Amino acid sequence: MKTLKKFELAVLFTAFLFSWINYAQGDNAEEFKPMYLTVTTTTWNADPEVDFSDWLETEKEFFNKVTKKNDLIVGSGFYTHLYTPNSMEVLLVNVYKTWDDIEKSNEINNKLIEEGWPDEEQRKAFFKKQQAYYSADHSDEIYMTSRFMKPLSEIPEKPLIYYVRQSNLAMDGEGSTKDFEEFFENVIAKNSVLKGYYSHRHLWGSNAREFSEVFVYENMNDIQKAQEETTKLINSYWPDEEKRKAFFKDFNKIFTGVHGDYIYQNVPELAK
Repeated sequence: MKTLKKFELAVLFTAFLFSWINYAQGDNAEEFKPMYLTVTTTTWNADPEVDFSDWLETEKEFFNKVTKKNDLIVGSGFYTHLYTPNSMEVLLVNVYKTWDDIEKSNEINNKLIEEGWPDEEQRKAFFKKQQAYYSADHSDEIYMTSRFMKPLSEIPEKPLIYYVRQSNLAMDGEGSTKDFEEFFENVIAKNSVLKGYYSHRHLWGSNAREFSEVFVYENMNDIQKAQEETTKLINSYWPDEEKRKAFFKDFNKIFTGVHGDYIYQNVPELAK
C-alpha cells in the first residue's frame, strides 16, 4: 500500500509540474523555453584564522577565467545573507538552457580551469585558497523557470535586494494556474517598484512541492513600498470586495499556506 501511494504521488507531481509549465507558456509556447537553475547553498568558513581580505579578488579571478567564458552558463549570480535563518549562508546560482548543458558545462569548466591555471602547482594552490573561504558542507537544488517573470533590464552594477519566498504547492487538483496568471499579469507585472521578478519550480532536491519566487528591489525600503503598491493594484483590479475575497479564496488553493522568507544581496562583480 505504501508503494502505491508513493507511485501515485510521483505521478501527481509530474503531471502538475508539466501542466504548470505548459499552461504558463500559453500562446507563447514557441517563444518561451524554460531554463534550468542550479542553486548551491553553502556557508562561510567560521575559522577566525581564514583571511577574507582577498576573497572577492579570488572569486573574480575564477569568474573571469571560467564562469564568464563558459557559454553554456547563460547566467550566474553570487548571493549573501541579509535576513535568513543562517547569517553565514552563501548562494551560488547558475542558469542553463537545457538539463544536458548542466553536465556538459562541467566538462567545459575543467578545460577552462586547465587553461586558466596551466601550472599544476599554482592551480592546486589557487583552489586550496578558494575552498578555504567556505565550509565543506553544501546542498544542491535544481529548478525550472516559468513564464511568470519580470526580468531585470540589465545586469546590476550595484548590489540589489533579492527577497525569496519559497512556498509549498498543494498539488491536490484544487488550485488553478489560471488564477496565478491573472494575479501575475495584473499585480506583479504592473508593480512599478519591483525591479525584477522570477518564479521557479522544483525539479531536483529536498522538497518536491517547492515553488520559489524571487522579488528584486533597489533597496530594503522598496520592499514595503512594493507591498503598498501591491495593495493598490489589487483593490484597483478587484474593486468589488466580495469578488476580491472570492478570487483569493480560490487563489490560495494553489498553495498549502506553508512558506519561508529569505532576503539576500547580490555581488555585482560576480554576475553574468
